[in-house]
Amino acid sequence: MSKKILVVNTGGTIAMSVDDSEGVKPLDDQAVNKILPFLEKHADVTMKNLLNLPSPHMTPAIMNQLRLDIEEAFQHDHYDGIVITHGTDTLEETAYFLDLTLSVNVPIVVTGAMRSSNELGADGPVNLISSVRVAADSDSLNKGVIVVFNDEIHAARHVTKTHTSNVATFQSPQYGPIGTIAKKSVQYHHAPLDREHYAITHADANVPLIKAVAGMDPAWLQFLLEQKIDGLVVEAFGLGNLPPAIIPTLQQLLDKGVPIVLVSRCYNGQVQDIYDYEGGGRKLKEMGIIFSNGLNGQKARLKLIVTLQKTRTFKELQQLFDH
Repeated sequence: MSKKILVVNTGGTIAMSVDDSEGVKPLDDQAVNKILPFLEKHADVTMKNLLNLPSPHMTPAIMNQLRLDIEEAFQHDHYDGIVITHGTDTLEETAYFLDLTLSVNVPIVVTGAMRSSNELGADGPVNLISSVRVAADSDSLNKGVIVVFNDEIHAARHVTKTHTSNVATFQSPQYGPIGTIAKKSVQYHHAPLDREHYAITHADANVPLIKAVAGMDPAWLQFLLEQKIDGLVVEAFGLGNLPPAIIPTLQQLLDKGVPIVLVSRCYNGQVQDIYDYEGGGRKLKEMGIIFSNGLNGQKARLKLIVTLQKTRTFKELQQLFDH
């Protein structure tokens, strides 16, 4: 008996085409439906055209609405798996947000395309077929939200876009793919050990993300003192170190009760409280800055947006980011 798979389309390059001016633009809402006959060889597919957004238009609020729409769909019908098509620029963020918040216990796959639908070598159809196969595979259960691209399966927590145009753009630095897709089978090599889930009602927290660079001027950050922000994420150097000039501004934000999460701008490894000089990681930890456990900046921002609905206590947030 065929597995019943819900495909939710949100837009992106997979639903775009190149016009005569060589510009890439969104197609009509039914663009991905043209692939439906190829999908039905692998599962009983229901196609839902929810959005048709370029991925830079995605927001946490829209991600949360996507979560609500999927959960509502399960209240009316049963599906054995879900595939979500999405633009690649923010795909990893939506995948990770859903990994943290979606309360549906079936395989959930996010996919997209690097080449528009009418380009030679368009990768969207193959990625979508592979995603339906993965969502219909019983071994895909209990893996969290996964990203399928270029015959590889990646965990939402670790995957990131690494190339501006290459079809093999999605990689998991330090961890690698958790599985691969062959002609006749879906093969898993390992799986994430830890899973997190947070029940939320919205995704409206205002959390900026800044990146450390040599010679930062504190004036770049001081305007944040006048803003109504709920938290801040800082991409630090190396193991978790910052220019000393910005430390007083960060201290003022902490004194105002703004939680600050520290990640590394390196894409391998994680921040640690090692260096004991002004701006060094040990001093930052003593200030009360929260150290993240290997997330990149954009994902740490989403996790802070989510976890702020559970607690605003720095110590408790640190425990959640230790996970």
